[in-house]
Amino acid sequence: MAASDNHTRSKSLPSKPHPLILQCNEHLSRLEASTATTSTYSSSSSSLHHKLRDLQDLHETVEKLAQVSLTKEVLVQESQENWVEKLLDGSLRLLDACTAAKDSLLHTKECAREVQSIMRRKRGGEMEVTIEVRKYLTSRKVVKKAISKALGNLKSASNKCKFSPSHKGHDQNPELVSLFKDVEIVTLQILESLLSFISVSTQSKSSNWSVVSKLMQNKKVSSTQEAEENEFAKVDSALQAFVFHTTRKSENIDHLQNQLGDLELVIQDFVEGLENLFRRFIKTRVALLNILNH
Repeated sequence: MAASDNHTRSKSLPSKPHPLILQCNEHLSRLEASTATTSTYSSSSSSLHHKLRDLQDLHETVEKLAQVSLTKEVLVQESQENWVEKLLDGSLRLLDACTAAKDSLLHTKECAREVQSIMRRKRGGEMEVTIEVRKYLTSRKVVKKAISKALGNLKSASNKCKFSPSHKGHDQNPELVSLFKDVEIVTLQILESLLSFISVSTQSKSSNWSVVSKLMQNKKVSSTQEAEENEFAKVDSALQAFVFHTTRKSENIDHLQNQLGDLELVIQDFVEGLENLFRRFIKTRVALLNILNH
């Protein structure tokens, strides 16, 4: 019996946490603090970009942690085997959320480029530009519908994480499992913020024209205020104004091209961050699969 107890203790987490576990907790604390102080609607592209970068650092550490012998020993224990499958389910949720965000961004980027291309050839007439702008606005409705579905899935996934038994304590090694689940929770929260940022709604056509008209006429906005605005919402509003404004369209085209250019840069930053995250998710998933098939 004593030998059995010693064997169990040898596979338990040591009293002094592994350096990678400490690093993960540091990254988590930083991300949880930034998420707590920034609401979905007050986020800026800059703050989200920083969060994605911090999230990449976290998952780089998680990827390494998933491959160390300590993690393998803990998760292959008979009492913990079911947790590997739960963590694998979580990795699928992260991959799905990441894919939804990336697809939405790439679709928006492609449509924005089409509008820019037509605007550069605006000598052909404003009607062509207006038609392409309408296509962009229609595509944004498709993107927002897809994001709405993805957000519903994310909320469901987040609820599963929050009510996970790993947070209620277990006899053996709850720390490591809880760490992986906490990583999933904060990742889902940030991806949810990103999806909400991409799909931010402008006002309805009937009520927003006067507001949009003022925005188009008054272009002397401070650089600080301009930077904090949601680039997706700015472009949506400006293009809606372009479609419904019956005069002086030609002089607005250059301004619209600048806004679309700014949006493309924001999208590119987000896409690069998501692609990096996706690779990390895959590598961690492979490490977990290797543990399950041990």
